[in-house]
Amino acid sequence: MAQRMIWNQTAYFGAGSITVIPEELARRGFTKALVVSDKVLVETGVTGRVTALLDGVGFPYEVYSDVLPNPPIENVQAGVAAFEAAGADVLIAVGGGSPQDTCKAVGIIVANPEFADVRSLEGGAATKNPSVPIIAVPTTAGTASETTINYVITDVERQRKFVCFDPHDIPVMAVVDPEMMSSAPRALKVATGLDALTHAIEGYTTAGAWELSDLFHLKAIQVIAASLRDAADGDPAAAEHMALAQYVAGMGYSNVGLGLVHAMAHPLGAFYSAPHGVANGILLAPVMAFNAASTGEKLRDVAAAFGVEGAHTMPLEEARAAAVEAVAALTRDLGNPTSITAVGATEADVPALAKAAFEDVCAGGNPRPASVAEIEELFRSLL
Repeated sequence: MAQRMIWNQTAYFGAGSITVIPEELARRGFTKALVVSDKVLVETGVTGRVTALLDGVGFPYEVYSDVLPNPPIENVQAGVAAFEAAGADVLIAVGGGSPQDTCKAVGIIVANPEFADVRSLEGGAATKNPSVPIIAVPTTAGTASETTINYVITDVERQRKFVCFDPHDIPVMAVVDPEMMSSAPRALKVATGLDALTHAIEGYTTAGAWELSDLFHLKAIQVIAASLRDAADGDPAAAEHMALAQYVAGMGYSNVGLGLVHAMAHPLGAFYSAPHGVANGILLAPVMAFNAASTGEKLRDVAAAFGVEGAHTMPLEEARAAAVEAVAALTRDLGNPTSITAVGATEADVPALAKAAFEDVCAGGNPRPASVAEIEELFRSLL
């Protein structure tokens, strides 16, 4: 069986690495950029750290900053219009998952205008042309969208989020600079860190996992387990570790898929605008417990990565339980909510939430197949 792995052509890491952007733009022959970001990042000066570099060398650009959390179809369409009006030939995504995902959809549609309705990009759309070149500059240590072939868009009219995966959308270059993440509020660092942990654990246990993806995911789990608490509290060294770990997790899960945590988190975002990482944090430990018997020895490895003493010698059932508790303890310590009620979920919505989760593309990668009734039971247990 052939296994495919796709990553960026080029990636830069480390504090201050954004300074390479102007020379890379020149080397690649680009003439004008559309910088895709959001209003908060513009107002706080984070986006300005990149545009100042462009100003410094006189590189032309325009900024599209209307991206919303859980970006809707309309954001993508407006971004396409902004790109075409600007006469740009390169996209620079500055932000967390929302600007990154919007930028990918914009780049794909500009290059493949037959998908301008956006909805037709769901799943593995048969695009013919690579995206407009994207330089991705993440401002959170979580989504790893800068190195994945995935993006998620919200269909507000139909009250659902849909996942797109397309090798044509991967940014040509990622610049993972932890200093671009330093001003994020603690709550955002927690949420995005839990998102990264979810990517690593789901990627490690998903049905499509294999030896190479396992290397990435297990290392990411080890680093996140050791670094997330300190990174959330502002420790620079821990923040740099998190910036790298979330990227490494992305290298894996983008190529092998995820599971039920993401399938259940997506409708929470679509129904209630729940931050994606917060929703993942609520769901991760309970779904790990649900999946435990179908994960072989892998939760033993997760327990060991969290530093559980004797993880490799205790009975397997105990090791699995220890892994679940280690993740649950981290979630509690960080102050993430532990119930879906905290993000607005109600008993009345559970059947619709479960149906949406069952139909989500991520559900197919779960190591334990789950029925709609089982997903309903999981949601109800978290009210």
